[in-house]
Amino acid sequence: MADFVKSLLQKFKPVMVYALVGESGTGKSYRSKGVMEQYGIRAIIDDGLLIQDDKIIAGRSAKREKTYMGAVRVALFDDKEHRDSVAKILRKTRIKKILLIGTSEKMVTKIAMRLQLPQPQKIIHIEEIASPEEIEKAQKSRHVEGKHVIPVPSIEVKQKYPTIFSNSLHDLINKSSFLLKKKKNNSGRMIEKSIVKPEFSKKGRIEISEAALTQMTMHCVNECAPDVKVKKIAIKKDSRGYRLLVTIDVPFGTQLTGKVHKLQQYIIDKIESFTGILIEDVNIIIDKITMEKRDSAAQPKNKK
Repeated sequence: MADFVKSLLQKFKPVMVYALVGESGTGKSYRSKGVMEQYGIRAIIDDGLLIQDDKIIAGRSAKREKTYMGAVRVALFDDKEHRDSVAKILRKTRIKKILLIGTSEKMVTKIAMRLQLPQPQKIIHIEEIASPEEIEKAQKSRHVEGKHVIPVPSIEVKQKYPTIFSNSLHDLINKSSFLLKKKKNNSGRMIEKSIVKPEFSKKGRIEISEAALTQMTMHCVNECAPDVKVKKIAIKKDSRGYRLLVTIDVPFGTQLTGKVHKLQQYIIDKIESFTGILIEDVNIIIDKITMEKRDSAAQPKNKK
């Protein structure tokens, strides 16, 4: 009976989630196999795909999208049908350990939530496993040559995504180290990865200007809280995403905590949904409590 209970508990033991994060083009997919070997991980979520034991078992690749924004949405599992289908396979296969790849901690957190996985228990940054020179070389390969890596053998990519397949890549993985070993010896195993050239990389990347983000933020505030007056919007961008600082005036009597939290989440959800970019945080500063509603001057006068 004790063995049966132990077996049952093991069966429903939650999956252990790991994450590898770094800016786009820094070599995360290239080095993911080393991380998996180190921690005994057999499954990976990378750019919209669920890969297990070198086979694509669910999802669709962001690399096949024709636009950069479309690729970001796929990588974030923005489409309900896409994320539900992958989550279903995750439950069915009862994977014990999985590695999530993303450009920021927020991205892997969002992926875990959308796929109904526990939050990552260990997050590894690309700077921990690759030197500055190696990262620079990877970025050059991405931005100059348009090369992307999918961590599965070429036969898998050729069958599923023949139009974007470019070449295959072989490396020797040393189990005792994250780093890929170029020198052939008996301390590791040879693995194969695929090089692809997505359609969106041929057409260049689309950036969103601060002016466009400001307009979208204003629109979000007008939709969610029309009685709030926006005085200033400051935007900062770093490797983790965009940070917004919104200064507002609110009318007297407003339940500030609930309203501000709702406004923050509304701005994040709407902008991420429409653009595919990551909003790392939205900080709201209340500059003034006004005694009149914002639109009071615009109210029609009573007819005599």
